[in-house]
Amino acid sequence: MYEDESVVAFKDINPQAPTHILIVPKKHIGSINDFQAADKDLAAHIFVDVVPKLVKDAKIAESGYRVVINTGKEGGQTVGHLHVHILGGRSMQWPPG
Repeated sequence: MYEDESVVAFKDINPQAPTHILIVPKKHIGSINDFQAADKDLAAHIFVDVVPKLVKDAKIAESGYRVVINTGKEGGQTVGHLHVHILGGRSMQWPPG
């Protein structure tokens, strides 16, 4: 769905919503706990450039969406590489899990 020098984004193979996109940094970062000061530009790029583009392209920017980063076993992280979920296309419930 999207790729540049820093990240790749694609549809989740096990979607939890009609729109379920994963954004994965190309640089290995184990989890959000492993972000370093040197990763500030990458974090900003994901949330300032990539998320807004993807939600606009997916036509969920106006109706609403959820951005999720699972961290650690109890946080639901099942892959040892940081990735950002974008979920949309349906009403989200609270609490989420």
